[in-house]
Amino acid sequence: MSKIADLRTKTDDELNGELVNLKKEQFNLRFQAATNQLEKPARVREVRRAIAKIKTLQTERTRSAAQ
Repeated sequence: MSKIADLRTKTDDELNGELVNLKKEQFNLRFQAATNQLEKPARVREVRRAIAKIKTLQTERTRSAAQ
């Protein structure tokens, strides 16, 4: 998906927007998995890791702003 360097260049609003899109995709993938219609099982892992990268970056930014 996205490299962490690409994510660092984005604004907070862009990151929030991407996070919302990824969460929607994650929901749809979970639904497809439950109904046995999942085409790319590896995409579940990619989306989960992309969400974790964005959340980690947001936490870094809030901590650096707090200091």
